[in-house]
Amino acid sequence: MNRHYRDTRKIDPSRGLTLGDGTPNDADRVEIGPTQLAYGEWAAAGLELPDLPAMRQFRWKRLTAAIGARDYAGLLMFDPLNIRYATDSTNMQLWNTHNPFRAVLLCADGYMVIWDYKNSPFLSRFNPLVREARSGADLFYFDRGDKVDVAADVFARDVAALLAEHCPGNRRLAVDKVMLHGLRALEAQGLTIMEGEEVTEKTRAIKGPDEIKAMRCASHACEAAVAEMERFVRRAVPGGGVSEDDIWAVLHAENIRRGGEWIETRLLASGPRTNPWFQECGPRIVQNNEIVAFDTDLIGSYGICVDISRTWWIGDARPRPDMVAAMQHAHEHIQANMALLRPGVTIPELIAGCHRLEEKYQAQKYGCMMHGVGLCDEWPLVAYADKAVAGAFDYALEPGMVLCVEALVSEAGNDFSIKLEDQVLITETGYENLTRYPFDAALMGAA
Repeated sequence: MNRHYRDTRKIDPSRGLTLGDGTPNDADRVEIGPTQLAYGEWAAAGLELPDLPAMRQFRWKRLTAAIGARDYAGLLMFDPLNIRYATDSTNMQLWNTHNPFRAVLLCADGYMVIWDYKNSPFLSRFNPLVREARSGADLFYFDRGDKVDVAADVFARDVAALLAEHCPGNRRLAVDKVMLHGLRALEAQGLTIMEGEEVTEKTRAIKGPDEIKAMRCASHACEAAVAEMERFVRRAVPGGGVSEDDIWAVLHAENIRRGGEWIETRLLASGPRTNPWFQECGPRIVQNNEIVAFDTDLIGSYGICVDISRTWWIGDARPRPDMVAAMQHAHEHIQANMALLRPGVTIPELIAGCHRLEEKYQAQKYGCMMHGVGLCDEWPLVAYADKAVAGAFDYALEPGMVLCVEALVSEAGNDFSIKLEDQVLITETGYENLTRYPFDAALMGAA
């Protein structure tokens, strides 16, 4: 009887052995993914799920082709987001960002090896593209102490042997991020270390059809979480005692409820704390008739980043005329800049043709006009003209790129800022705004 009960919970017979995204219909699986709440919301919205095995194959082929096009023997990745892209596997992602214990080597012939935490080699077994699982890439001082150089030498010898087997005669190895002893040990093996971030950023910039489906699903889940946050703040603030942290906690919780993973920043502020922008949320109690502004920076379902911003007027009075004017100017800014997007347009052309903010907003304008997005904020960056570095981003947009179009309208010395941001797909003929979340009606000047 107990065995039958366990099997009923583990497999949903009505769905078959796999879910709609091609993953096992097994609640006990190692592979993480969306929740039943997310699947249900996506079905109600008519969204098509990604084929995850096909998505993994697409990413693997793109990375392998990029290595070959540059005549590298392989690509060695330590960045957790690059490892996620290459393998679609995770392991303590945030801890790994400051204690780099994972590495993936993708050889020019497509052979892929992961070095994982010594007790968790099983975490990538769901992906047959990962051919081997080893351990020993933890080359940080906390873990290795005064013998980190010894561990680095062992690791580097393994890498060199794999390259000699799978790409004999080629000693050019691209590396994205590496600890100091690791770099020295790889060079001691006679390897020429090349720029790996250039490979991974440009590879990740073009999304395949299943990645776009995954992003649509992640965007829907993020906006559902934002809607819960908005319902909470509009209901709770008039009663008093609600902090910025209380509001931000709703977004965290609703993201996790849908199989999202983490939020990269704490960019929510209220009232006068919105100016200057980039104050992270804290214990301040939000008052009635104030602005609340936020930037999601959210790693959501399927590990996809959804990076959108909205500014809300919370209260029963009308916002001031200068707030409405700033909101309308911010909206005009992102809409005008979005209209420039199409395949073939170059980043310098976007910079030259962009909508110009009024002079009073120039000093505190955002750090960039647009940026790429995928598994996190990604290449390329589209700067404003006065911050652009000639030659840094001389590239044209291509179909499959996704850009976040931003506006920060903030006057120095004032008591508020307006922050807006939409996530936009470059199509074969132009663009598609993936963001559906409405703009605050009161701040947009609605009666």
